[in-house]
Amino acid sequence: MRSSVVATIGALCWAAAAPLFLAANVVVGLAWDDPPFSWATNNISDLGNVTCGVWDTTRPRYVCSPWHNTMNVAFVLTAALLIAGLVLTWRRWGPGRAVRWARWLLLFGSAGLGVAGAFPADSNENIHLLGAVLVFGCANAGLLTAGCARNGTLPARLRPATLTLGVLGLAGSVLFIAQQGAGLGVGGMERVAVFPLPVWACYAGCLLYLQRARQFRATGSGPGDGT
Repeated sequence: MRSSVVATIGALCWAAAAPLFLAANVVVGLAWDDPPFSWATNNISDLGNVTCGVWDTTRPRYVCSPWHNTMNVAFVLTAALLIAGLVLTWRRWGPGRAVRWARWLLLFGSAGLGVAGAFPADSNENIHLLGAVLVFGCANAGLLTAGCARNGTLPARLRPATLTLGVLGLAGSVLFIAQQGAGLGVGGMERVAVFPLPVWACYAGCLLYLQRARQFRATGSGPGDGT
């Protein structure tokens, strides 16, 4: 399979990750009844808790997610799409130390989502927390590092969005860990910390695919053809 076909598939994986994750957050949250799910109060992890009851000593709240299996599968599938997109576009990133560090940080950050889904917070809190740390730390550090990549590389073409999302994610992580909602609620702040990675991947994937489509129209080769 030619390298451009591989990169195109990777771009599509990236583009699909954020819609899948967002849809799961919305749909699984709507399944809650008493109490209803709140994006400002509840953590994302609450959607994947497998039992019903009062949860979290820091912010006690009653958690009962009827479709927790759906959310946990979505965590894992989102991670798989992010990792697949990263691996399949690996050679398109370009050279440089920032690129090398960014790819590995984003890889670990993406894996963190899968760990969080495979080990729900109320089943194995310690491993779930490890997954969250990978998302909060590695994913957002990876975005900031990618934003510093040299000109001519893939991340450099996305620099403004990459740095903006990285700063937002890092700020959201710090505020969430400090349990400060900053007007959005602590649950809302967690989304500021977690969503930058899939949003960035969707943006990067769409741009990569559109670039291939433009090359197809210009040269007459398929979006996956070429070098």
